[in-house]
Amino acid sequence: MSAAALVTAVGWALLHFVWQGALVGCVTALALTALRNASPERRYALACAGLLACLAWPLASLLLSLQAGPDGARAGLDLPGRVAGVAQGAAGGLPAWLQGHLAWIVGLWAACACALALRMALGLLWIGRAGDVDSVDPAWQARLSRMAGRCGLGREVRLRIVDDLSSPITAGWWRPVVLVPAALVSGMSPTLLEALLAHELGHVKRHDYLVNLLQNVIETLLFYHPAVWWISGRIRLEREQIADDFAARHLGEPRRLALALSELERLQFSGHHLAQAANGGDLMARIRRLLRPGTQALDWTASLPVLGLALACAFSALALRPASAPVSGSIFAPAPAAATTHPDTLHGASEGPIADFSTCAKPEYPHADLQAGHQGTVTLAFLVGIDGRVAASKISRSSGYASLDEASRSAIAQCTFKPGMVQGRAVAQWANVQYVWTFE
Repeated sequence: MSAAALVTAVGWALLHFVWQGALVGCVTALALTALRNASPERRYALACAGLLACLAWPLASLLLSLQAGPDGARAGLDLPGRVAGVAQGAAGGLPAWLQGHLAWIVGLWAACACALALRMALGLLWIGRAGDVDSVDPAWQARLSRMAGRCGLGREVRLRIVDDLSSPITAGWWRPVVLVPAALVSGMSPTLLEALLAHELGHVKRHDYLVNLLQNVIETLLFYHPAVWWISGRIRLEREQIADDFAARHLGEPRRLALALSELERLQFSGHHLAQAANGGDLMARIRRLLRPGTQALDWTASLPVLGLALACAFSALALRPASAPVSGSIFAPAPAAATTHPDTLHGASEGPIADFSTCAKPEYPHADLQAGHQGTVTLAFLVGIDGRVAASKISRSSGYASLDEASRSAIAQCTFKPGMVQGRAVAQWANVQYVWTFE
């Protein structure tokens, strides 16, 4: 597949995700609202499914369009292509404009995605280096190992004390490590710090680092869609609540974890958010939930973002849909018109060749030109023999693309005409026709 075809497929997959992502966001928001009093595990699973759908839908569209042939690709991408008009083509509108700028759109997306990927890679590199340092407190390492054993963790969980860190984070899957700020070790009471470590062990137990890594990948690829960031934020919020519940169960003291989170808030460690950290959520909301658990009332103001997503979904789907079903190039006229020997028009005296439009083959838009967004008008001069068939043709005015010119010649060669008449006798005559290849 050519580079132009790949750019077209990727570009339309990204553009159609505008309404696809809005639709996924609406469904996820409604489902989360319905499950507002369910367990955080159920809401977490639902939000993860919504984020995976955000990745799977455009990826499936891209793969299908790459595997499809010319017609399948047009249908799969909803490319609004149509060839029409004897005199001129209709304006293409937004889809045609986007088709003409797909290279810029894909290039800008790729540049931003690469920048975010670099940021994520630097975060991973920093965490890897921090986890390999020898800044270890043997007493706290022993305490963390005992806690991990009580929590049913069969693998070693390392503890590292880091100076330039604002809040505890957990990283790694095969060899998990808990990074703890040095200020917390020296400034927080051991019982409260133990509660925070129990919370981090909850992340290790559930392999949250891997899920968070996948979240970052999806955010990097689909960074331009607000629904992706909103769903990803809900995943982090629910994940923190699950880890809070895990720590509270193993400590047997929800209030101790609430006090530890309150101390963390007081020390102003809540603002830090590292790209690979398995943390998130409003600390004060988490504290209130630990101290005063209860049912959540339905907040109708929360429906405003959902309404906004629904409107965005409808608008983008309408704007990007084709104006009509995609068809191939054709000679368009309200009725079979007389083709004359005049070099600039099909209309003229009745003795000129008259086309039988029912015999004209429907021109096929060349796949490479369709993918590359090539448009243009081909003016053909063709000779109609006394048998009514096209005996010869030549390009009077090129579209600028040889494949479009040749497709026009192939199409006119399939037409049958009533030959021109001179004094009651059939004669061979030349006529002109225009093929307008455009997107509408």
